[in-house]
This record gives sequence, C-alpha cells and structure tokens, in this order.
Amino acid sequence: MSPRHRIVPISMASSAALTLSLAMVIAPPAAADPCTGATAAIQPPAASNTEATPSLPSSSNGRPVGQQPSGADEDAPLPRLGHVSEALLGVLSPREAQVDQQAAVDPVQPSPNPPQANEIQPAPAAAPPPPPAPPGTSLVGWVTGPESPNNTVGRFAVTGTDLGIMWDNGDSDNRQILMAFGDTYGYCTVKGQQWRYNMLLRTQDGALAKTIAVPDGQVSNKYSGSPLWAPGLSKQIINSTKWASNETGIIPTSGISVGTTQYLNFMSIRSWDSPGRWTTNFSAIAVSPDNGEHWGIYPGTVRTAAPDRVSGVTHVPGNENFQMGAFLRPGPGDPYLYSFGTPSGRGGSAFISRVLPAYVPAPTKYEYWNSAQNAWVPNNPGAATPVIPGPVSEMSAQYNAYLKQYLTVYGNGNNDIVARTAPAPQGPWSPERLLVPSSQFPGGVYAPFLHPWSTGRELYYNVSLWSAYNVMLMKTVLP
Repeated sequence: MSPRHRIVPISMASSAALTLSLAMVIAPPAAADPCTGATAAIQPPAASNTEATPSLPSSSNGRPVGQQPSGADEDAPLPRLGHVSEALLGVLSPREAQVDQQAAVDPVQPSPNPPQANEIQPAPAAAPPPPPAPPGTSLVGWVTGPESPNNTVGRFAVTGTDLGIMWDNGDSDNRQILMAFGDTYGYCTVKGQQWRYNMLLRTQDGALAKTIAVPDGQVSNKYSGSPLWAPGLSKQIINSTKWASNETGIIPTSGISVGTTQYLNFMSIRSWDSPGRWTTNFSAIAVSPDNGEHWGIYPGTVRTAAPDRVSGVTHVPGNENFQMGAFLRPGPGDPYLYSFGTPSGRGGSAFISRVLPAYVPAPTKYEYWNSAQNAWVPNNPGAATPVIPGPVSEMSAQYNAYLKQYLTVYGNGNNDIVARTAPAPQGPWSPERLLVPSSQFPGGVYAPFLHPWSTGRELYYNVSLWSAYNVMLMKTVLP
C-alpha cells in the first residue's frame, strides 16, 4: 500500500419563501460564557483525568474568534423554550401545493341538512387523537452545557462546545446517531480548561422530546455515550497530523457511514481571523472502523486550500472550494453519495460532488457538477460551479420524504438559519426560506445540522449559540 493511501492512525501518543418569526421567551440574564459565573468554580471529580490537551486558541473568551457570528452579543441572555408565532410558507411539494390551491378555490361548505335539536344523535365517537403540532419552529432543549439535562459537564467534562454534526452509524445491530463537535472545553478550574479540538457523543434517542438524550460513557465501549480518555472525560477523536506547519484547530464538518465504517470530513485551521472568517490548511477524511472509538486519516484525501500549505502535497485547483463538507445520502434509486463543499469561512458559495460509496476516501473517483456543461465532470474539482450562491456557511443536507425534495439548511450572510429545497442534489435550488432569524438569538446562532432520522414533516436539527458556546436542539414542523 502506498503512503498516500495508507491510513494514519490517531492515538493519545500522537496527539500531546419559508418565513417565520420566533416568539422566543427570554430568560433573565445569565452567565453565557461557560467559564464565567458559578460554572467556572466547579471542580472535576478526583478521578477525572487531566490528560494534556491542545493549547487554548488566542481568541475571544478562549474561543476561536473566527467562529463567532458577526454582530453576536456576548452578553445576550440565554433563550428559553419558545414557539413560532407564524406558519411556514413556500415549502410545499408540487402535489401538496396543488391540493392547497384546490382547497382555496373550493372551501369546505356547511352541511345543507344540519341535525335538529330533538333528533336522537348517535353515540359520540372516541376522542380523536390530539392535533399535530402547528407548522413552525421551536427550541426543544439544550444538547450540551450547564443548561442541558444531559449533564455533559459531570459526565463528559464538556462545559462548552459547538457544532453537533449528526449522522446514522449504519449498524443494523445497534443503530445510533453519532454527533461530532468542534472546539470543546471542560472544567474551567483545570489548567488549560481541558481544551479539545473535537469530540464525539452517541445516542439512540429517536423521541427527541426534550433534547437529544445521550447515555453514559464507558471507557473502551464503542456503543457508549462517548469515546472516553477516562471516566467522565470525553477524548479528542481527531488529533494533529503535524502535516501543516501552522495548525490552530481540527474541526469536523460532516459525517457519513458506509456499512458500519464511519467517515468524518474535517478541516485543519491555519488561522482564526475576524468573526466569520478563518483560513484553512487543508480538508481531509478520517475513518473509524469501530463506531467512532478510534480514528485514522487517509493522507490521500488531503485537499489543500492553497499551494504550499502541506509539504509534499500538490495543490489541485478547485479544492479550495471543498474545505468544509456536507455529505448527502440521496433519495430512492440513486447509487451515489453526494458531498457539498464550501471554502474557508462563512462567505463562499456551495459546490457539489458525488462518488460511489465504495470510493468515499478516494478523491480521484469524485465527479463535480458543472452547470455550464449540465454534466458531472470526473476528477476535476476546478470544474465545479456554484449550485448555491454565497454566503453559505456550515451546511447540512438530506432527502426529505415528506417534501419529496432535497433539503439543505445553513447560515446566510445575515447570520440567519435558512433552508432551500430542490428536486435534485445539484438543483435548481429554491430561494432561501427563513428558519431561525438571528434577531431572535442575539447571542449568535450558527451551524445547523439536520437529524438524519427526521426526514418527514417534523425536522429536528442542532444549532450552536455563540454566547452560551453550546448546542441546542431545534424543531421545525413543515406545513
């Protein structure tokens, strides 16, 4: 096996027109930064491992400033559960739209012969089931942090984190959702605040009534709530390869399974710049054969963002547009897997590629959509043309069985969470429809990631809130 296709193992030794408004109920002011206020004084259990972790980035409140949505209010109070006050518009499939248009033309008429008061009426029928939730969006609950019922502080040493990228592990014997998170810190009283560039949680929760429930973690148990360094301490799953001379972050961007093999696309951060802007060294794909417990990296998957970012790796023009990924499992009958790509930061357009599942870690097998040719071009990322105009940031995509359309969600230039629909992965994509307006979350929302089991009328997705630096579960009910 050539070095370019060899998997590099990772070990502890190697690391040192949808419009709505949210009627959000705002809680009293609270300490939003997990390392201020009462949480800052929490001591780790005596048995808690204080494994050496990466150096804290030089940034706002110890967090990467580039991740901060522009205009976010660091001191914004935490939101409580809240519901949408207006229905969603414009997300109907053509069939459903026709039904609605017909209903508008032929409204329901009252019965011409209403029963008389003295007539004997039949026995009342059994009480009907409760009506479905009205269309719109609500905040379900916190997935991570001090406000979460998951107690991620006490069980995983996770006081603050972001992202929460979700994918199905493909294991028919033990079906789970895997969730990958970005920069994470734990007990603030520990030197270095137990900083980790990334970490992973697992769940089998399909009810999602209050949040995404995560079970306890167990060391070396590949189905437990999290891969652990030690009891009560989630480990960093992807560590530095040292391929880049300057690296200040290793951030997951998308995950998918092929059989029971897990693939995770990630980006190597060269520098965190101004809010919403960062520079990458490269993106690459990590692989896990054991449900996310251990990970290795394919050197041949490295996509440099510019020449000379990685010694010995030739820059391929067009790879700068695939620094952040968004895997997409297609609808019925399509043999390919798809992967959207965006450049570093939050200002770029979205491009798309496709590959047969057996070749996910083989970049030369990918094809790229070129709208001018109306064709998929093999092995040439430079041929890819935008399918969604920028700014597009931290996106997630799925085939929605209720809409019978492809659906993508992402953050736009106004720091809103928006959605688009399309009949095919390459489009044409509809105009942006608003899901979560930034005005309702002055603390700064970003990074919406769809739950892969919610492909019907009810959509569940994780969203990060910068001021709290934690992840919350949102729910949108389509009309």
